[in-house]
Amino acid sequence: MLTQFRSYERSARLLMVNQFTINLGFYMLMPYLAAHLSGTLGLAGWLVGLVLGVRNFSQQGMFLVGGALADRFGYKPLIVAGCVLRTLGFATLGLVDSLSALLAASAATGLAGALFNPAVRAYLAAAAGDRRLEAFALFNVFYQAGILLGPLVGMVLTGVNFRVTCLVSAGIFALLSIVQIRALPARGDESAPDEAAAAESASGEAAPDDGGRRRAGLLSLWRGVLGNRPFLLFSGAMIGSYVLSFQVYLALPLEVRRLGGEGEFGTAAVAGMFAVSGLSTILCQTRVTRWCKARMAAGRALAWGLLTMGLAFVPLLAATAVPVPAGGLGRWALAAVPPALCALLLALGTMITYPFEMDTIVRLSGNRLVATHYGLYNTICGIGITLGNLLTGAALDASRSAGLPALPWIALPALGLACSAALHGLHRTGRLAPSSAKLEAAMG
Repeated sequence: MLTQFRSYERSARLLMVNQFTINLGFYMLMPYLAAHLSGTLGLAGWLVGLVLGVRNFSQQGMFLVGGALADRFGYKPLIVAGCVLRTLGFATLGLVDSLSALLAASAATGLAGALFNPAVRAYLAAAAGDRRLEAFALFNVFYQAGILLGPLVGMVLTGVNFRVTCLVSAGIFALLSIVQIRALPARGDESAPDEAAAAESASGEAAPDDGGRRRAGLLSLWRGVLGNRPFLLFSGAMIGSYVLSFQVYLALPLEVRRLGGEGEFGTAAVAGMFAVSGLSTILCQTRVTRWCKARMAAGRALAWGLLTMGLAFVPLLAATAVPVPAGGLGRWALAAVPPALCALLLALGTMITYPFEMDTIVRLSGNRLVATHYGLYNTICGIGITLGNLLTGAALDASRSAGLPALPWIALPALGLACSAALHGLHRTGRLAPSSAKLEAAMG
């Protein structure tokens, strides 16, 4: 892995390390924010939900804007702006106690993610060139390592004071901003059409070329991406992967605590589940990608990855056929083992899909407006996660009230199977590898 990391150019290596540090700073704070808001500041539950929801809405709602801005002004300015904004947002979260200031800080942290996430991925795709697939596999290793280590560091710092956690996290993002200003070369999408070119396309008359970097208004960029039908079909089919993988944060912890209780065992079982997911990705991601690349096309790998994620819930389905022990080791095993197996299979499915997913977005964009495509993709999947979580929560409630514990664990595999079939269909019809002429026609 280290040899592979060193084989990439300096900017790609820097982006990978940056992503580890970004996730380290983010996840050392966010898991403990709700407890700070409700405990230390004494906010009502609905206000805690409002503050957290504003962050999520700000990020998901602005991904498309962030991606388009990155294509228009270059990737580096948006990466730096996002890190600076998150520095201010996290520092503010630890220093204020008024609702208006908390909401502003929460919105700023969300907007920061919307600015740098599409730009980072577009930059990495450009820097890696023909080795995009392997680069995104390695990028996911750094990504997961930050998620795994961040809560542990945050637990230690929050044990001292949550304000310390906020300031340390803000300091990490401040350091990231400085490093990227000094060390990250400027880079952008040189294919972004300028407004004159757009006018030329509309009028059929040639427009003068000033020889400089071509610019486009946001509406022009969005119009081109929204007209890319193969990309939109792919985005819709991939929503299921995000809904399924998010159950590590929603359905699985709830199931662990339903059977294992709210005590130390339940907490330990949930922590073990996250450790299984993160460590398996760190240890196996590059090997899984190398194996898949040697044996199957991208479309087949994506379909198999979604199928694996759907089948991940079968251990939980099987567990519903087993009588629940009243207590002791048997109940603890039932509470811990099926969710851990599910988390492991979800991680495997994500390992299969993620590099091919990121690479497919670049191919479907035709290497044009890559950041805008990433931004719209994140927005579509973010909306899908929200709707999927609402339906999953409803299924969990209905299963308990109706005495049908198997209901969620039937619905989630069905979603995985449906999305896998959709991806297989897109692959079979050639929509995941369209020609340049087809892409130009699709995007107008």
